[in-house]
Amino acid sequence: MLATQAHTLDALFHTLVQRAILNMGEYMGAAETYMKLALRAQSQCRSTWEALSAIRNPPMVGYVKQANIAHGHQQVNNADSNDARAGENEKPPNELLEQKHGSEWLDAGAAGEAGGADSKLEALDALDRATDT
Repeated sequence: MLATQAHTLDALFHTLVQRAILNMGEYMGAAETYMKLALRAQSQCRSTWEALSAIRNPPMVGYVKQANIAHGHQQVNNADSNDARAGENEKPPNELLEQKHGSEWLDAGAAGEAGGADSKLEALDALDRATDT
């Protein structure tokens, strides 16, 4: 049906152009009207052919697995769940706080004394880093 419509609009375009050419010498108003109608028919013919082309050859639709949209800086990891599993990382996340060239922590400050503002709070015991990971 779209192909028939496109062929009909094309034939209408050619007929209107011929009438515009015949009226060019004596009746410029009629020639201008015929030419405007001809160009409208040509535009509709073009859009009909584009619609028919889109039906026969649909565009490729992208499949988005995950969309992370936020304001500011962020890191997006769109890996399969089989590729990145918890517990299989090569480096534990606390190594980011260590210096690369030594075994000292970046926080080199000494532990402070507990303040006297709230006497119910006490300082925590030191952790054994060899057994607590």
